[in-house]
Amino acid sequence: MVYADILPLPDAAERLEADTIARASSGDQRAFESLYRAHVGWVFGLCLRLTSDRGHAQDCTQETFVAAWRALPKFERRSRFSSWVHRIAVNVVLAHRERSGQKPVSSEEHAEELHKLAEPADASACIDLERAIQRLPPGARDVLVLAGIFGYSHDQTAEMLGIAAGTSKAQLHRARALLSSQLGLGSVSI
Repeated sequence: MVYADILPLPDAAERLEADTIARASSGDQRAFESLYRAHVGWVFGLCLRLTSDRGHAQDCTQETFVAAWRALPKFERRSRFSSWVHRIAVNVVLAHRERSGQKPVSSEEHAEELHKLAEPADASACIDLERAIQRLPPGARDVLVLAGIFGYSHDQTAEMLGIAAGTSKAQLHRARALLSSQLGLGSVSI
């Protein structure tokens, strides 16, 4: 037996996801549940990093998938589903901020929550980094999370946040410098 007989190839996985998206777009709730289960962890992590509050992150995650369900028939498949749902999550978080004007919870609570999700080998280093990220000004934190952690380009990050690409680059540079200072490092590459 060959591994290719057991493990789906990337093309097969992409076809399976495309089929699942098509079925969900047609109203198949089980297909959408499959998409939800595949992406909820990443969406929650994104929302948690952007909101700094577990409750708000849960609310934003739920709102994200409700919005995705409603908009799914309009999904044009020009981007990956994960990118599309992340974009919805960013919009939901930004709208939530505007509506509530919430203040973040303590950095310690947030860092411990992310530690529970990731369970890294060096937990104290992860908690220190998460605390440092939460102390960043919101603009720098948002760009760091989207461009530095989730890997979006500056153009994509700028579009999601409604800023210029140059501002995204400047905010990422600022975030890295502030992290370096907070952590007592010479330079930070995230």
